[in-house]
Amino acid sequence: MLKASRKARALTAVSAVVLALGVFAASAGAVTAKFFGVVPQSNLSQEQFTTLKQGGVKEMRVAMIWGGMQPTRGGAINWGEFDGQVERAAKSGIELLPFIVGTPAWVVPSVNVPGAPGAKAPARLPVAGSAGTAWSAFLKAAVGRYGTNGTFWAEHPTVPVKPIKAWQIWNEPNFKYFVAKPNPAEYGKLVKLSSSAIKSTDPTAKVVLAGLFAKPAGARYLNGKKVMHATSPNYFASYFLEQMYKTNPGIKSSFQGVALHPYVARYRQLTPEIEELRGVMTRSGDAAKGLWITELGWSSEPPQGPSNVFAVGTSGQARELKGAFTLLKADAAKFRLQHVYWFSVDDAAETCNFCNGSGLFKKGFVPKKSWTEFTKFTGGTP
Repeated sequence: MLKASRKARALTAVSAVVLALGVFAASAGAVTAKFFGVVPQSNLSQEQFTTLKQGGVKEMRVAMIWGGMQPTRGGAINWGEFDGQVERAAKSGIELLPFIVGTPAWVVPSVNVPGAPGAKAPARLPVAGSAGTAWSAFLKAAVGRYGTNGTFWAEHPTVPVKPIKAWQIWNEPNFKYFVAKPNPAEYGKLVKLSSSAIKSTDPTAKVVLAGLFAKPAGARYLNGKKVMHATSPNYFASYFLEQMYKTNPGIKSSFQGVALHPYVARYRQLTPEIEELRGVMTRSGDAAKGLWITELGWSSEPPQGPSNVFAVGTSGQARELKGAFTLLKADAAKFRLQHVYWFSVDDAAETCNFCNGSGLFKKGFVPKKSWTEFTKFTGGTP
């Protein structure tokens, strides 16, 4: 994850449509073996990938941070670290969902995040002029390397061919820590630009919207027909998505999935968060499209009360995972859920209080109770 430690500061504040509907109804309660995935916070070793494989993991969401891969204008893209992840995942039979995020300083400068001393984020999204051109070129290069018929597979003949089939565009663009001034109209332009670049390179690839942070602290939202003003630049996910549709006519053809990060204090609160977003999709004429939950989780750190409602202790983390996964599996057809990714695989040292305890494994890759619960849903061995 892209330095998502800053997220916790806000988290603490607490024609086939008919046929498709028939398939969803018939499969209520049943999900594929790839339904539950994970999100790591570090570059995992082959041994750690093997542990996840034994645990039944078949899907993993990983960050592709452009700024760190091409730091100089006109410079070569450094694929080395990402190549390693792709190779280890392929050898473990795990499919990757990259979320492409961040910009090199030569494309878009970073600025101070409003109300967060010391934090920086891109001043805007790379959609206009030379920034848009550079973004498209990077996407084409990434898809050309790792997608269907990608050059990586030809260059590594001993690695099982497991091309990346879906690409997620940015991360939480409704949240100021990933773009200093969230702008749904601008994000829609980024989606259109990205879709064109990706599809021109791999027409079979899927484009997935960024995971939207459900309800950032101080965010603006729509209450009936009245816009509730924000104390920060953030947006509620539902309002951001609604405005993205409205300000970008024809955008529905540019992506195949909507994504949500429904962080809640307790798993029973998931349903209204999902229903709210699906309501926007329905009103926008996009009800048949699938929903991806690309981050979901709780911390195993001891309960801390209102200062961190996501810290629920070791047993509490396992309890919330079990409750959430049971609920989402049962309602997968109703919500048209495609995948659910647990955040995270591992605890991250010296980051936010939520991220520090969010892992299924603690330091030393020692499994927690939540890992045992996770494998019950994947059919793996803890």
